[in-house]
Formats: sequence, structure tokens, C-alpha cells
Amino acid sequence: MRKLKNEELARKTPEEFIKAAKTPLIVILDNVRSLNNIGSVFRTSDAFLVEKIYLCGITATPPHKDIRKTALGATENVAWEYTEDTITLVERLKKEGVKVISIEQAENATSLEHIKIKANTKYALIFGNEVKGVNQAVVSASHQVVEIPQKGVKHSLNISVSVGVCLWEYFKRLSI
Repeated sequence: MRKLKNEELARKTPEEFIKAAKTPLIVILDNVRSLNNIGSVFRTSDAFLVEKIYLCGITATPPHKDIRKTALGATENVAWEYTEDTITLVERLKKEGVKVISIEQAENATSLEHIKIKANTKYALIFGNEVKGVNQAVVSASHQVVEIPQKGVKHSLNISVSVGVCLWEYFKRLSI
């Protein structure tokens, strides 16, 4: 096997990306501290044609060199918006018919492999602070809580890894 060169990957140009039909997915970052994690979320969102990223609370916004370092230009392609209050955003999205889901370990959470995804539904996935997770008020305001199953000693994944796992699962099911 031979590794493919970048020019053989048939990737979209930035202009094609902006015009492309997006996956009906919104990513919400609730008080994420790490600029590298934020950049990674942009890059992963680019890979799965995410519709938009909302950066909430203390979550930093582009342009910033540490976001740019891991985003590798994805901040120029993926639509994003800053909003101070996550709850206000969640309530607005719910009124717009978006199914809002917190990715968190909580009572009665649905394991990621058991989620039910409906066609013609837009989903907003909320990912929280590296230490405290998604704010409890935000979890309570969500339609559903989804948990990534884990079997090891550690009780959580890095937020950028969690975003990758969840976006892939939703993307593959929404793309069928």
C-alpha cells in the first residue's frame, strides 16, 4: 500500500466547503478552557461538515495562535459564533426545533451506541469544561444526555477526543 498525497485526497477547497450541504449538527462548547482543544474541535468539525460551532462562556474565540495551531485553518471554513450564556442559546435552539444533547455522565444518560437518530432532525451536541464537564443547568435544560461508554480506570476522555467520537457516530448515522 502507498500513502496518498494531499492532492490525491479530493478534499474540498475552502470555497467548496462553505457552499457544501452541511451535516445537521451543531457543536456547543460550554466553558472550554484549552485553546488547543478548541482548535481540535474546529478541525474535527471541518472533517464532518458540521453546520456551526457555538463558543460559550469562557471559551476563547479565533483568532488566537494556540487555536490556529491545532485548527490548521478550519476556523476560516467552519461557521462559528460566540455567545456568553449557554442556557440562553440552548433555549433558543430548542425553540428552533433543534434536538439539544449534552455529552455527559449523568443519571439516565443514553449510551452513545444506543442513541436514536432521526432523519430530518438537527442536533446540537454540548461538550463541557475539561474539569467540571457540562454545567448542571445546561444538562437539565437539554432534551437528552448521551454518555460515551468507557471501560478503563479513568472516568473521562479529553474533550477533543469526545467530540471526535460523538461527531463520527452522528455523522455516519446521519449520512446513511
